[in-house]
Parts: sequence; structure tokens; C-alpha cells
Amino acid sequence: MDTAKAAAEACWTEEWKRTKPDRIVYLPKTEEGADADNEHFLVFEAPYDGHLLAVWTQAEAEGGHMQRIVLARSVDGGITWGQQEEIAGPQDGDGKIASWGFPVVSRSGRIYCFWTKFVGIIDNHRQMTGWMQCAYSDDNGYTWIEGGYIPFKRTAKDYPDPSMPPNWIVWQLPIRDSQGRPLVGFTRHSSIRARGETVLDGWGAQDSRCEFIRFDNIDEGPHPNELRLTWLPEGDGGLQAPLPGKPGYSFAQEPSLVLLPDQRLFCVFRTLTGRIWYSVSGDDGRTWRMPEVLRYEDGGEEILQPVAPCPVYSLQDGRFLLLFHNNDGTAGGGTWPGDSNLNRQSAYIAVGEYRELAHQPIWFSRPKLLCTSGGVAVGSSMNGDQQIGKAFRIEVATYTSLTEFNGSRILWYPDRKHFLLGRIITDEWLEGLQVSRKPSLYAPLLSRPGT
Repeated sequence: MDTAKAAAEACWTEEWKRTKPDRIVYLPKTEEGADADNEHFLVFEAPYDGHLLAVWTQAEAEGGHMQRIVLARSVDGGITWGQQEEIAGPQDGDGKIASWGFPVVSRSGRIYCFWTKFVGIIDNHRQMTGWMQCAYSDDNGYTWIEGGYIPFKRTAKDYPDPSMPPNWIVWQLPIRDSQGRPLVGFTRHSSIRARGETVLDGWGAQDSRCEFIRFDNIDEGPHPNELRLTWLPEGDGGLQAPLPGKPGYSFAQEPSLVLLPDQRLFCVFRTLTGRIWYSVSGDDGRTWRMPEVLRYEDGGEEILQPVAPCPVYSLQDGRFLLLFHNNDGTAGGGTWPGDSNLNRQSAYIAVGEYRELAHQPIWFSRPKLLCTSGGVAVGSSMNGDQQIGKAFRIEVATYTSLTEFNGSRILWYPDRKHFLLGRIITDEWLEGLQVSRKPSLYAPLLSRPGT
């Protein structure tokens, strides 16, 4: 029996149809079960046999006591998907949760999966306070071998006692830098204990920065304890953006990276300003230009975004896609950018094109609506720290990934952090998303020799 059809028939609701998906990866059978929360959904090409693999974080609710890393496989290019398997989590022997897994596919054929492992010590929250743990597979992801813990760079933003793990989250697939080395962005959240704050102060009051991890020798396929990592940028600063109302604090989270045709890195990230911010690096992430607000073009309108992931993807044809929620935080009845249960209910796509003689090296088209939840909530949520309560999740297309595989371009997305789905993004669907071709105001300056 077709697995997608079987999943649809077993699902507790037909609400998964609302966003008009073309692919089904995972549908929970009940609304409030152990699999009610599904997010950080990363689909990637396996090294052998033409398979696609999907890694995501699953729990009874986001940050719940059963949070774990799971994997599913498609042998037909993403049309159908097999049964999920757990890679790490409370069932792996210590009873502690695992969160936000991300894979790195080595050119050796070895697949590594890394995640934030809670070890029983809480600084900010159990889903972000943890060490980097790893497993690896040498048989295309069918079996996984425990790889232990990977030393994690500490900075002045972490708790002074080295026994306290840092607070960090990776959410995107790595890209390769100008020298072909895998590079992934992560958010480092400053220790709230060190600042004398509490979780009750809210995420809008807490300090965070964007940093990057480069895997220098992973393509050789070493054992995880022999990996060489470089932590970027140099120093302890990271990419920053102002946190309104809190001078000296930064709110810069969830970096997304692409490599430009001129071999520079381009990074976008979410902020609390109601806008996407970006930066550019000309030395593979060692140093970065001062971050600034992302615009549709040089001197153009600012691109609005609440506190939600806003990934940018490279396409095989040389264009880029920007996925975002196209509002300053006030959509859906939101009162500020952090009203994530209200202002993430509609997702948009804009096409990006590289502009050589421009200050902002990618210019974007006007946005097109991809999908909306219509404000209908599903799934489960945490009520305090213990009980599971009725859903309030209405967000769509957060913590996504994109593949171009066997001639099909698919955006893989969680719908309300409950259903895992895919939408085929054809050139016909993107037709009409035209990017301005007017000369940049910066072109005369940037075209001068030596600038």
C-alpha cells in the first residue's frame, strides 16, 4: 500500500491538507501523542543509492521530556517515506532528551549526525543547554554508531563554571565554503544564570548571537573524536543585532548561509526588530561585515519578519530563494515580533539574484504567498514544565529544508510543528517573481579598482 496514502488514512485529522502539500513525510496518528511535535526538518541526499534521508526533532511537545532525533528514508526521490527510526533521545540509555539534530555528509561516504544533548543541568532551557553529541553511519544511514561528545568552544557569554554546558542550537543543513569545507551556523544564547536572569524574563529579554562551525577534516571520514573544528568568527563577538529596549544586548538568531558566485558568504538571520538582518564575509567566515537590515534591493524597502526562521537557499540555476513570514510581528493579531504563536501563520517566498556591483549582493523579488494555516491550531504544547496542554501552534513553514533532486525542487516544511510535508516549487510557480535590474547606487564606487 502507498505509504503516503496509509499515513493520510491513519492521521487523526485532514487538517494536513490545508497547506496543499505535494508530499507527505510524517503525519501523527493522534493530536497529543508522543509524536505530536515534529520540527527542525532537514531533508538531504544520502551518499549512496539515490536515497533521500530526513532528520528531525520529535517530542510530545516542543521541549518535552521525550524530545528525540529521528530519521526516515525515501528510496523514490521523496515520493514515499518509510518508517521513522530513533537516532538519539531518552531511550538511548540515560533518559535525557536530544534536540535539534543536523547531518553532515562526508565525501568519504560517512554520515555524521550532531545534536544538542541535555545532560541534566539547566541554564536557559533543557532543549538548548547541552553538549554536542554525535553518531555516525557507514551504511547510508541504516545503522548508527555512537560517536560520543564533541568539545564545544566556550566564550564569555557562557556560564563561568565549565561544568555548565553552553546554550546553543543549530537548525540548518551545512553548506560548503569557498574551499569546499562544510560550514554550519548556530545560535549561542548567553547564560541567563550568569546575567542573573530567568526563563520567566522571556526570550525577548535575552542575549543571543550567531556563530559558525567549520568541519575541517570531516571529508576524510575520521572517528568523531578525531574531528577538527574551527569556530567562527574570530573572537567572542559573533554576528549581532540590537535588542530593542536593552542597550548592550544582542538578539541575533538562526543564521542561514549561502555561498555567492564571488565566493563570499552571505548570511541572513532573525532579530527582534521586525526585520531580517544580514551580513557578508569575504574570508570564509573568519570576519564579517557589520550586520544590517536586509532590503529587497540597495536603498529599497526593508524586508519584514517577526521572530521566526528566515532561510535563504541556493538553487542549481544560480538563483536564490528566501522563505519568510512577511510581517513586522503584527500579523495575525501579534503585538510585537516575538508573538510567534500569532504572526507565523502565513509563509512567503521571494526569488533572489546575485548583483555583482551592489552593497547588498543578493536582491529579491516581491514575495509570493506559499501557504497559510488560516490561524487553525493543531498539536500539543507544554503547559508550564510538566503538563501537556491543548495546541496553540498555528505557524507554517518554520525550520524547513530544500532539495533539488532527480529534477524535482521540493521545499520540505513542518506545518504547525505537527505535520511534515513537502511542496514542489516549479519554475512555473516562481514565474513572475522578477528582481529589479536597475543599477545599484553603489555600483560606481564598487567598480573602482581596489575597492
